[in-house]
Amino acid sequence: MGRGRVQLKRIENKINRQVTFSKRRSGLLKKAHEISVLCDADVALIVFSTKGKLFEYSTDACMERILERYERYSFADRQLDANEVDQNGSWTLEHAKLKARMEVLQRNQRHFMGEELDNLSLRELQNLEQQLESALKHVRSRKNQLMFESISELQKKDKALQEQNNMLAKKVKEKEKAVAQQAQWEQQNNCQDTSAIPLPQPMRSSNIRGTHEARSSGRDGEGNPAQHRGANALLPPWMIRHLE
Repeated sequence: MGRGRVQLKRIENKINRQVTFSKRRSGLLKKAHEISVLCDADVALIVFSTKGKLFEYSTDACMERILERYERYSFADRQLDANEVDQNGSWTLEHAKLKARMEVLQRNQRHFMGEELDNLSLRELQNLEQQLESALKHVRSRKNQLMFESISELQKKDKALQEQNNMLAKKVKEKEKAVAQQAQWEQQNNCQDTSAIPLPQPMRSSNIRGTHEARSSGRDGEGNPAQHRGANALLPPWMIRHLE
């Protein structure tokens, strides 16, 4: 007689159930290995016994990679299903969610402004205080950072202006020195030109006086010949000849 068909139901005998689990588990792992080798497929098999013991099989020991692929594909399927549901008429529910979220944000904004605080409990007020302190800390940190950057920029500009001022002062000093040297050189040239001009010679007073006496004596001789003769008489003869 042939082997009869096994009825699929829970085995009540604990020993028989354990034996059957061990046999079927080995066969299942063997089939998973065969399909991975024959068909070049990525296979991952996870089995937990009734006592919670784990039995697993994966192609080339890459269980994590296979599970990651499974999660990615299953997430894509769920997203596709969700999009189909949205396209079938769930815009009203989405609008209600967005409206409720907007109301919560507006209420939180009023609380941050110090409004409508009467209905808040002590715990909610403490949470609000912590949020405000954290926000204030961030604001002050950003403000200090901007102030530090501004001060650094001003210091750089001040240093650049000082360097530019020093350069201009140096150029002015060089210009003044050049002008002073040019003036001194021109003054020296003028002094040399003045010393090269000949001065007029003064006339000799003795010649003028002798000429004047000669002319006066001539006039006197012409005007008084007797006196001239008397003077000649007093002179020796050789001097008279020399004068004549």
